Amino acid sequence: MHTYPILPPQIHPALAPKRARNWRVNTEAVACLLLLVTVAGMGLYNPVSVQQQTIAPSLQADILEAHNDARQQVGIAPMAWSEPLAAAAGAYASQMSRSGHFAHSSQAPGARPHGENLWMGTRGAYSHAEMAGSWVDEQRLYDGGSVDQAISTGTFGDTGHYTQIIWRGTKQVGCAVASDAQDDYLVCRYLPAGNVMGASPLD
Repeated sequence: MHTYPILPPQIHPALAPKRARNWRVNTEAVACLLLLVTVAGMGLYNPVSVQQQTIAPSLQADILEAHNDARQQVGIAPMAWSEPLAAAAGAYASQMSRSGHFAHSSQAPGARPHGENLWMGTRGAYSHAEMAGSWVDEQRLYDGGSVDQAISTGTFGDTGHYTQIIWRGTKQVGCAVASDAQDDYLVCRYLPAGNVMGASPLD
């Protein structure tokens, strides 16, 4: 069981005791639904003795490959890397690594909304490809429906990272990783934002 739009922890038996968690957001069309989420108890405090932010060339290459391979499989044009989006992602990843609080960002009113995918897992235990791959793996649960259908059937929380990745209207992505003493935090930002109410990824 999980409370929309929170995804439960994902444990990979072959990689235990590593742990990872994913969140994704539709920052434009379902922002109002986020108010319905029960957030009590979801703050995770980690001792912050070391903080490190990464926007390395290898991260850019690995993230773009994971995203654009998924898009190619469904006949969607590739996304381009955005340095401004990567910088925004890095700032928020660093904020989470300082606070230990894993939750979606609150974007400034009036600003052009970003789509946002979040991931958290044991520090140094996952490659960039594995981080992004956990989002792409949601394709096996996606039935091709619209965002509205996914919400009504309760499957949006299981497929929303993937649908943001393959959203036809999304043209740019930028990502960064920040770390505290225990965990890595990956943030990806997208423009234009996907997961728009009343639409489907391939529209």
